[in-house]
Order: sequence, then C-alpha cells, then structure tokens
Amino acid sequence: MEHYKELLLKAKEAMAYAYTPYSKFNVGAAVLTKSGKIYTGCNIENASFGATNCAERTALFKAVSEGEKEITDIAVVSSSGDFTYPCGICRQVISEFMREGNLIFENSKGEIKVIKLSEIYPYSFTKENLL
Repeated sequence: MEHYKELLLKAKEAMAYAYTPYSKFNVGAAVLTKSGKIYTGCNIENASFGATNCAERTALFKAVSEGEKEITDIAVVSSSGDFTYPCGICRQVISEFMREGNLIFENSKGEIKVIKLSEIYPYSFTKENLL
C-alpha cells in the first residue's frame, strides 16, 4: 500500500505539467514497472483534438521507449477532484503492457480506490486475437 501513495504523489506532480488550454481538465499518471522504475505523464491537448494524448498513455509510452514493457501498477489523478478512470483507448493500451496489475485512483478527499485492470477492462483485444 505504501507504493500506492508514492505513485499517487508522482501522478500529482506530473499533473502540474498538463497542457490543457481547451478543457482545463488536468490529469497526471504514474506507472510502476516490474523492474521497480516509475514513469510519469500528463495529458497534452492539441487544437486538433484527435492529436491529444492522455496522461496514462504518456507515462506508458515513456516507459516503453526506455525499454520497460511490463507494468505492475498505474496511478491516475485529475484536477476534477473526483476519481478519474482511463478512457477506452488508454484501457486498451494499458492492457498491452499490464495484464494483471492495479489501477490506483485518489479523489480530493484523499480517498483511494484500487481496481484490477481485469475488473475495469475484462475483454481487451490482445495479440492472441490476431492469430
């Protein structure tokens, strides 16, 4: 449970770098890899909304670009003050690198919620579907 708090703190720190001139909805994420490293990310909006990237994918892409392909936990926080869950695209990308891990959320009241990826995204599309 202690590493959950560390991940949430790192996600909050990352949220401060969010670039959200359109929505004003800041999100921060922190991923913990199997090797014990933490990578963070924030959401980055674009005038062409389809080019926007979510905090979860930013953190995951940073980890993967550094050679990490096994994620154990992901923490997500937002400026909304409520629990903020990954969008569908993020859930799919997360499922590629984190099969059995935990998603950790915190609201502005300090309440923490931990959900298994299999609970929030039970039927992911996998490479086995391609065979």
